[in-house]
Amino acid sequence: MNINLPKDVNYIIDTLESNGYEAFAVGGCVRDTLLSKTPMDWDITTNALAEDIIRIFPHTIPTGIKHGTITVMLDSNPYEVTTYRIDGEYTDNRHPDKVIFTNSLTKDLSRRDFTINAMAYNYKSGLQDPFNGQLDLKQNTIKCVGAANLRFKEDALRMLRAVRFSTQLEFSIEQNTFEAIKANNLLIKNVSQERIQVELGKILVSNKPSNGILALQETHLLQHIIPELTQCVGFEQHNPHHDKDVFIHTMMVLDNTPKNLPLRLAALFHDIAKPKCFSIDDKGIGHFYMHHIEGSVIAENILKRLKFDNHTIEKVCILIKEHMSGKQPMKPTAVKKLITRVGIDNIEDLFALQIADIKGGKTSDDTSAVIKLKEKVHEILEKELPLTVKDLAVNGSDLINIGYKKGKEIGIVLNKLLDVVLENPELNTSEQLLEFAKQLH
Repeated sequence: MNINLPKDVNYIIDTLESNGYEAFAVGGCVRDTLLSKTPMDWDITTNALAEDIIRIFPHTIPTGIKHGTITVMLDSNPYEVTTYRIDGEYTDNRHPDKVIFTNSLTKDLSRRDFTINAMAYNYKSGLQDPFNGQLDLKQNTIKCVGAANLRFKEDALRMLRAVRFSTQLEFSIEQNTFEAIKANNLLIKNVSQERIQVELGKILVSNKPSNGILALQETHLLQHIIPELTQCVGFEQHNPHHDKDVFIHTMMVLDNTPKNLPLRLAALFHDIAKPKCFSIDDKGIGHFYMHHIEGSVIAENILKRLKFDNHTIEKVCILIKEHMSGKQPMKPTAVKKLITRVGIDNIEDLFALQIADIKGGKTSDDTSAVIKLKEKVHEILEKELPLTVKDLAVNGSDLINIGYKKGKEIGIVLNKLLDVVLENPELNTSEQLLEFAKQLH
């Protein structure tokens, strides 16, 4: 089998071989090429030691010299070149205590996580596949190299990677590998929140993210990563608008949102407070008053714990807090206030979340309320009416000039002036707004 290697990768392999060493493209780039996907990057493995790689190539960076990894720079493009190695013990369930360099490609491949990632290739030797990764690719299977229990005890992140790969590639996890994840689920506590966040993000932007979240639940990883979400599993809603429990409804909403990480996070957490906010009336109907408000608080805590950036956290919380907005007809002023609260950049994502929420309910075809709200928003935006404090004809300095003191009061007054302008856009002149401000003062 021939794999079309990029020119730079061939150059690195040929250069190492002309200096008396072996070299192969290895890992994910080989897997992706066999799947007819374009690799994100190309890694190379060799029996040349780090000092040999540095000697042979003029432009290198010692990115991981302790573990035999050198970055070779070709026209400002980086390529990681790593010496064949055998890993020592993993006493922290994440990193080998030491590495031992070897001359054997097979030994190097034997330390890797999954068979589909344990293949290597160059033009001269062809595909090197000692653990039948190509067969597992054809059978759409995620399977550990060697004993799955040992692989996961070495590096607990591999459990999450197994779920991520199965979700991204739409593969099944081989039974022994799946059972080993269940048996070792507690070890995920040894993985940093940053690494968990990265894998979770990749799961959520897959074609069908619910497959990944369901796998996390079935392997018991979810109870360590997002324990708050497990409260939704099997939680019946006792509501005429819902014929599914909160968790299954959430999975449907998740799959019905576009591939956008903040939006998918909002979908995952939009009903997370329902178990906490549940009440049942004398007719046996369940209610979840204020679950959108409480849900934004819970989501913020989860996202902070998982080390998401502030921009993502803010957007997700806004979408959750507002996902119930517009259920009833809204007057133009209320629509303007909604745009102001949500933000123009987030408003389309809010509509996408609301439509997905409806599709996850009992009557999944009536999205007319959202469509009408969307039309009203577009109509307002087309008119370019003032919607935020920044759009006002006056600012804080103007208020100070008429006698206001610096401080919180400035912001309070500007927001009161905004309320006036949202009701009557024609009043957005400095003369009229300053007159209002004087009366307030």
